[in-house]
Amino acid sequence: LETSEIRNLYGPTEDTTYSTCYRIDNDGFGKIPIGRPISNTEVYIVGPGGHLQPVGAVGEICLSGAGLARGYLNRESLTAERFVSNPFREGSRMYRTGDLGRWLSDGNMEYLGRMDDQVKVRGHRIELGEVEHVLSGYPQMKSCKVLCRSNQGGDQKLVAFFVCGEEVFMPDLKNHLKNELPEYMVPNTIFQIE
Repeated sequence: LETSEIRNLYGPTEDTTYSTCYRIDNDGFGKIPIGRPISNTEVYIVGPGGHLQPVGAVGEICLSGAGLARGYLNRESLTAERFVSNPFREGSRMYRTGDLGRWLSDGNMEYLGRMDDQVKVRGHRIELGEVEHVLSGYPQMKSCKVLCRSNQGGDQKLVAFFVCGEEVFMPDLKNHLKNELPEYMVPNTIFQIE
């Protein structure tokens, strides 16, 4: 019989898609680490004040190395915010992922979530605040909130809740969102609440 290996790979597109790797053994499927850096990649867990975090302490996952992108096309301010000088290796750059993680005592890293409200739905990165911003521009809108929820099948869906000064005709609201956002950012379900 042929044997197969299963690996958990982590990494954003800004660092050539994969940055860390963890080989999954038959030791159960509890919380699976995202592993250790792959070749030509450096991973840092950075805490408040830009200091490296010790084993077990939570911080932002930052990446450096040969696979790092130059930045974002035509988005200079975002590039300057996320692609910074690497304070731990002179003359190199580092990418601030916005992901939270921590080093484990065995040298692997654990992914703990996001620092912001960015989510991933069907492979698309979505900032929930961007959707809320467009939704808040609808006439008579008083307040709104967009969440990411999983359905029974485990698929991620965007759900919006809003309060408006008058009863809203939902097709008009959907058209407003579709005119301002790509289709994948338009919430699947929208609720008007009192």
